[in-house]
Amino acid sequence: MIDGVGAPHWRDRDGWHIDVRGLGPPQPMLEILALLAAVGDGDVIVHHDREPIFLYPELAERGWRHELVPGDEGEVRLRLSPVAS
Repeated sequence: MIDGVGAPHWRDRDGWHIDVRGLGPPQPMLEILALLAAVGDGDVIVHHDREPIFLYPELAERGWRHELVPGDEGEVRLRLSPVAS
């Protein structure tokens, strides 16, 4: 587990995962940004209840891009990747 990240998170072969479902705003964004700061690079898969539109400008500012990917029913799943320099 990574210090400073309270939401469930784990490492899998496709990158780090974080599950922020059930958290009220602004906690999902804070948890996701804390994980991104801790891992530095590599893909992060976000499991969310809704599309986090307010997160997108924060990601761009920090040099990350997002992509919606297939997830479980009722889940919004995103792949976050660092923008190549």
